Amino acid sequence: MAKSIALVASSFFILLLAFPTVFATDFTVGDSSGWALKFDYTAWAKGKTFKVGDTLTFKYNPSFHQVNEVNKCNYDGCNLSNPTKNYKGGNTTITLFEEGCYYFLCPIDDHCSEGMKLEVIVAAYSSGSPSTPYSTTTPSRAPTKNGTVGVSSGVSQFHGTLVG
Repeated sequence: MAKSIALVASSFFILLLAFPTVFATDFTVGDSSGWALKFDYTAWAKGKTFKVGDTLTFKYNPSFHQVNEVNKCNYDGCNLSNPTKNYKGGNTTITLFEEGCYYFLCPIDDHCSEGMKLEVIVAAYSSGSPSTPYSTTTPSRAPTKNGTVGVSSGVSQFHGTLVG
């Protein structure tokens, strides 16, 4: 009996950890245009709801473009120095681990000042009613991007659904 309870509890715990990613969406940045010049990434992001666990896939020619993840100050000023992360592979997938703002830009030449930059506002995972779509207001907490998976909001939502 104790083994059965332990097995059920373990299975439930694994389900809770995986729950937010089960319903994750993979967004191809720029859709069929990919990560390229002469594309309006602000318009692309508008109306989309980005949630914890979703992924952004940047598709680009690594001979001409890269992706830098930066802070808001570097994003606003197209400052190419001191990126949080730099990606050069041509097919980069980034998981949105935490709610808050994520900022991306192309560090090549004047690409950022020509509009090759993207701000993504990530909402907490919610299994209930539809989330508020992308807006221009900034949440109070920015992501730490420390590599940990933020599952607490999904676990709380799932637990609340079960309990009540």
